[in-house]
Amino acid sequence: MHEFKKGRFNLSGDSVKDNFDLLTQALDSSISGIIITDNNQRDNPIVYCNNAFELISGYRRNEIIGHNCRFLQADDRDQPARAILAESISKGVECKVEIRNYRKNGDLFWNELFMAPVRDEKGAISHFIGVQNDVTERKKTEHDLRQQKLLMEQKIVERTSALKESEAFLTSIIETMREGLLVLDPNFVVLSANYHFLRTFKVNLEDTLGKNLYALGNNQWDIPQLKELLVKILPTNNPVVDFEVEHDFPHIGKKLMLLNAYRVELEGQFKDQILLAIEDITEKREIERRKDDFLSIASHELKTPLTTIKGFMQVLERSVPKDASEKFLSTLSKVSTNVDRLNNLIGELLDVSKIQTGNITLHKSNFDFDKMVMDAVDAMQSSTNTHKIIVQGKTNAVVEADESHIIQVLNNLLSNAVKYAPDGGNILVEINNVSEYVKLSVKDDGLGMNAEDAKRVFERFYRSSEIQKHFPGMGIGLYICDQIIKNHKGTLWVESEKGKGSTFSFTLPKGGSEDE
Repeated sequence: MHEFKKGRFNLSGDSVKDNFDLLTQALDSSISGIIITDNNQRDNPIVYCNNAFELISGYRRNEIIGHNCRFLQADDRDQPARAILAESISKGVECKVEIRNYRKNGDLFWNELFMAPVRDEKGAISHFIGVQNDVTERKKTEHDLRQQKLLMEQKIVERTSALKESEAFLTSIIETMREGLLVLDPNFVVLSANYHFLRTFKVNLEDTLGKNLYALGNNQWDIPQLKELLVKILPTNNPVVDFEVEHDFPHIGKKLMLLNAYRVELEGQFKDQILLAIEDITEKREIERRKDDFLSIASHELKTPLTTIKGFMQVLERSVPKDASEKFLSTLSKVSTNVDRLNNLIGELLDVSKIQTGNITLHKSNFDFDKMVMDAVDAMQSSTNTHKIIVQGKTNAVVEADESHIIQVLNNLLSNAVKYAPDGGNILVEINNVSEYVKLSVKDDGLGMNAEDAKRVFERFYRSSEIQKHFPGMGIGLYICDQIIKNHKGTLWVESEKGKGSTFSFTLPKGGSEDE
């Protein structure tokens, strides 16, 4: 019987699977975040993460797999620890660093990282393993101790005066805010209410201060969703951001509110007080709904006459006289091209309308992922003679997804790579397996974009001012791509640097849904 030893585990025959399951369970039970990256693939993508790493980073597994670890540093790339990591990876040696990372919600946390290479039976480095611990509290304590040493007794009077001035200044700011703001005590009694709250909900200060929040306006604020926010959610998730509540007030009608709550955890007279910001988004949401309705109606109404025009154009193209002039043929070709362009734009608007109304439908089936990529690349290559599209890697994967939608995403990424690299050059399409996902990247050497544009590039109708000046478009193609990939439980992201090109990547679960 074949038998081998690895560490303290003796793996032989049927015991291999049992020990593998035991190792996986042990890793997932660890309170330290653990990741494994594949050194045999370009850019060392993450191929495994345990539950603790998801909790520490705030990202879910499908948002982690396939990324390089640097995505945790966001835009904070100039850290000495990164150079130490890069040197250790290059030399294939272990290292320990403390590095600034950022959670999915943008919060900074200090990561104590132990990284070590994993070697195969031939001694070559196949993977790297990283063990991570959140040491933010320790760093904060060290910082606080340093700060306390610098404080001097004579600053007390100055600080007291400054605090009084700040309090008056903050009060004036609160009163000019364009959203309602309440300060509550631990029993939800209103201690303070700004003018905008009083005006929006048509109440006066005398009937508000000193009253329990739920009893305001003859119990109009006795709202189950509001109680859930303050009693169940806020104590375990401080702060709470953008919590939607809809309620029909007897005297002022139905309101859609966006609530942001924060519980003060400092010691002193303000301990356990609750700040509750209430934004009335009823009118804003109605405007968005009307805009979406108009978009849907206009797109459908434009589609019908355009289909007729396209039909007549096809008749004209088939009926061109043999002695037609060059000007006539050129004009006919330009009209046909612009009709096709308009048809594509209206098609994209219809896609946006379906996404906004939740009517996008996926028709999933099994298909050869590599063949789909090659067919799409061949089609795009035949339409351009200024760029060379190179495909690297293979997955040999059969994917369960809506093939037409995935082709639409790939075509959009390829056409953008051609469009935003006007001087020509190579476009690299790279495909790989990463855990139970397939990963595809499209890299160009074009214009690239700055960090702000990269953050917003998947927003609906977003286009940077520079791109808007030089390239036509509506800014909805990447939004549609992002929504398609999200509906397939994958992720789409971009890494870019202005003047040095962009790399758009997406992951797609092979089985058609996220592995929980």
